Amino acid sequence: MFHKEGFKIILIATFILSAGIIIIENFISTNWLNKLLALILLVFYILILQFFRNPQRKTILNVNNIIAPVDGKVVVIEEVFEKEYFKDKRLQVSIFMSPINVHVTRYPISGKILFSKYHPGKYLVAWHPKSSEENERTTIVIKNETAGEILYRQIAGALAKRIVNYAKINETAVQGNDAGFIKFGSRVDLFLPLNAKINVKLNDKVKGGEQIIATL
Repeated sequence: MFHKEGFKIILIATFILSAGIIIIENFISTNWLNKLLALILLVFYILILQFFRNPQRKTILNVNNIIAPVDGKVVVIEEVFEKEYFKDKRLQVSIFMSPINVHVTRYPISGKILFSKYHPGKYLVAWHPKSSEENERTTIVIKNETAGEILYRQIAGALAKRIVNYAKINETAVQGNDAGFIKFGSRVDLFLPLNAKINVKLNDKVKGGEQIIATL
């Protein structure tokens, strides 16, 4: 299954692959070069397909659990001062997505969407300390009656050129449901209450929509 945000790009890639194979077969007579170019086109096509894949995930709904919003590696676990919305201290958990990860963003918890804002910005590498504040990003806050307010932030990286965010203010988020997509990048930050029990460690690889990041 592929994400709807990739349909147009997959269609273009399919056309390029088909046209490229036809051109290679008809205009390049050197056998080894013919095969090499066809292989390069095929690898390019497979990379596009795997990037936009959207595997089904079995989310177990739980108002006390914060689940991973994306697939990737945990690169930050620390207490920080969140400047944009809370303006107080929070526990930050950041997940970095490599090009081979699934890039679908899923709601980490169920509740009412209180805040959803897009910020244009730079395209620093996702692990840069300033990327959370200076890169193109969206900030979303969900309020849950048990867990309180949870903030997550989609952050574009050096390659990402478009963030897709489906969260709309006053709508209801359902834990594990599709919340957006980051095309060709790159990181999601979670900002949790200080009393949250973190269930992951630095460098852990997490699975979006299923793995429990923290318990409240």
